[in-house]
Amino acid sequence: MKKTWLLGFGFFSISLGWSLYNAFVPFFLDHFLASTAIIGFLMTIDNYFALFLQPYIGQRSDRTKTRFGRRMPYLLIGIPIAAIFYALIPFHTSLFTLLIFMVCMNLSMAIFRSPTIALMPDITPESKQTKANGIINFMGGCGAILAFSVGSILFNMNESLPFLTVSAVFFVALWVVFKNINENRDTISYSTTTPSKINYKKELNSQTLLLLAAIFFWFISIQGMEALFTLYGVNELGLSKGASAFSLTFFSLSFVLFAIPSGFLGAKYGKKRVIVAGVIGLAISFFLLNWVESVLFLRIILFVGGAFWAFVNINSYPLIVSTGSKNSIGTRTGLYYLVSSLAAISSPPILGLFIDLFGYGVLFFAATGSMLFALICMLKMKEKAMISVTTIE
Repeated sequence: MKKTWLLGFGFFSISLGWSLYNAFVPFFLDHFLASTAIIGFLMTIDNYFALFLQPYIGQRSDRTKTRFGRRMPYLLIGIPIAAIFYALIPFHTSLFTLLIFMVCMNLSMAIFRSPTIALMPDITPESKQTKANGIINFMGGCGAILAFSVGSILFNMNESLPFLTVSAVFFVALWVVFKNINENRDTISYSTTTPSKINYKKELNSQTLLLLAAIFFWFISIQGMEALFTLYGVNELGLSKGASAFSLTFFSLSFVLFAIPSGFLGAKYGKKRVIVAGVIGLAISFFLLNWVESVLFLRIILFVGGAFWAFVNINSYPLIVSTGSKNSIGTRTGLYYLVSSLAAISSPPILGLFIDLFGYGVLFFAATGSMLFALICMLKMKEKAMISVTTIE
């Protein structure tokens, strides 16, 4: 598992970057825009790139053949560009320059995100993938905690400090992954020949489609909550900007604490069962948040919800990979992010519009409803059918 921990630095930087981006960029946009719906829409720029680029890049990386491997070239190109534009975001001088920096950063992130994720199943046997996913998501969760806690402190000191810090972390993470992961050596059953073109008809079997639908609905809930929570905390609960962002630390802290145990639970009891338990727990947690009366109550529920989110998130990616053929890992990674990106595109602007119409109190009612739709999709999946499709080649 040593390589998994080292690969986790890549996940650490991605999670750190996105968490801080979601927490503080809305405040920059709020300086120029009065509509929460428009702010929510602009916060989904990354998902438009993911929608069109990540399935293509994921499939392309399956067929890439270089001396650095299949995935690494995309990291070597995308990460440095992302780091530069990430550092420029707080130095915007107008809405136009802010949007330019956001677009360029998000475009470069889309280049390396799918290949980075696909490295985990590349170097990990299927029987250990839920445990490995727990480890790398533990690292990602640590990144989120630092974004919401230390990031809040740095943001209060100077709004540019957290962005400059994350930019430096991107370069460090790239160096760690590049120096320690050799795809030609470490990939399980690495082939020196270019894989044949992916058969999407076989890949998109009924069980995969149900799982993709479930992923869509739970990301509608999570992405909307994360993108709009800081504004919710300020406007609905009366928290300061720093306190609102810091509250999300409890969600991320719990996710980190339960990341590795969730992987072991998925390996022991089955990925689907653990995901279903997590979706039910999240639905209950979000429903209870509608009656928050104190910051303590808010943070306790967020802590509990983070544990259930670990149940879902840690096991969902290995499950989507296991429902397809071994030669389609990058492709199925792209499909995973295609669906999650569709949800992220839809969720913030729609929930933002609801907030414009009905107030911030509607946020967690909508999040609860979306989780219930995800639960219905998961309950329709058949465990035996899921196992059988893993033999498709």
